[in-house]
Amino acid sequence: MTTKAFTPWILGLTGGIGSGKSAAAERFVELGVHLVDADQAARWVVEPGRPALASIVERFGPGVLLGDGQLDRAALRQLIFADPVQRQWLEQLLHPLIGQEIFSYLAKAESPYAVYVSPLLIESGQYRKVQRVLVIDVPEAVQVARTLARDNTSAEQVQAILKAQLRRDERLAHADDVLVNDGDLAALHGQIDRLHDFYLTLRGGQP
Repeated sequence: MTTKAFTPWILGLTGGIGSGKSAAAERFVELGVHLVDADQAARWVVEPGRPALASIVERFGPGVLLGDGQLDRAALRQLIFADPVQRQWLEQLLHPLIGQEIFSYLAKAESPYAVYVSPLLIESGQYRKVQRVLVIDVPEAVQVARTLARDNTSAEQVQAILKAQLRRDERLAHADDVLVNDGDLAALHGQIDRLHDFYLTLRGGQP
């Protein structure tokens, strides 16, 4: 078995709600870049047969399972939503496992760099584990319009989510690169393609 001649560096990709993280992530995958999404990893660690799911059932009972043995996320959310102690227990169980899952997966990358997508990259402190941060930025009015069009939600709920998320200026303060996604999909792809060409010239994420 041959060993890799390089260690891929990790690009952290983040942005607020409705910024277009998913569309950006899809483009990186189309370009052949190894990518992992924090939300995907959160699903992997609670799949049937994984120790985390057994611990959750032991604590909360079989009512948190669906008929097919999968985790009933809605039922679990209800149980922890109004109980900070239970929420904290769940976070302490899952966050380290999710982190291990993410970084073991990223280490298998065959591309010169790998992308880690997380809406909470900055807030969680995981930006310290990546070599470069790309922030997808859009005006707040665009965030609201996109989220309303995509999700079955109200303007008030979107505003509440925006308030709970990191402020735009704080997120941008951590950025090595900023992609302003206020145009169409073709414009987004064009910007990502240019960034990709630049990233291929980097070693360790820095010029």
